[in-house]
Amino acid sequence: MDHHNGTESNGTEGHQYQAGKSTHRDIDQWKHRAPYKIHENSDNFPVKWKGRCHCGKVEYQLSREKPLKVKYCHCTTCQRLHGAPFQWAAIFHKEDINFTNGVHDLGWYDPTEKSTTHHLPCKVSCAYCRTIIMDEGRSMLLMMPTLIEGINTKEGREAFKSGCHMFYQQRVVDFRNDGLQKWKGLEGESEELDDDGEELNGKQEQK
Repeated sequence: MDHHNGTESNGTEGHQYQAGKSTHRDIDQWKHRAPYKIHENSDNFPVKWKGRCHCGKVEYQLSREKPLKVKYCHCTTCQRLHGAPFQWAAIFHKEDINFTNGVHDLGWYDPTEKSTTHHLPCKVSCAYCRTIIMDEGRSMLLMMPTLIEGINTKEGREAFKSGCHMFYQQRVVDFRNDGLQKWKGLEGESEELDDDGEELNGKQEQK
């Protein structure tokens, strides 16, 4: 590592693997924009929720009482990256988050290119314990509710209650009679499914 210019010895930019503390280079400009811009005066940022990674190096606040939307994603990419049956994702604006610790201890993964560069959309993780903090999209964030303090309370469960299942045909566990819409792909942009993963329109046409 060349500590003067923040690059690896092979010429690859260091921030591609971990954020680092540098803020003056052109490639550091993302640190001055949401969601990574730090709100120095907390009075200007109403805190509704707090979250942290497993090791505690990365801590953040959220200013919105309820997410814009909450979804369960059953796609195989989420299953593999999270090591779980599905991803529980809560959608926020990029301006809704304030990192109070560890903004320089973040790392990225671009699932499309299988790259650790900061290209959108990408997974954002703690570079130390590897906890996935969020998915950063081009305009929104997908936060992980299980990292949020108080998520196991009645208030937390209600605020982050899911509204639908996406990519339900790729599921590895069934969700029967939960009252949530189930989609073959993205919500509202694909066929709606029943609890067995069969297309509802197809069943109606057969009748």
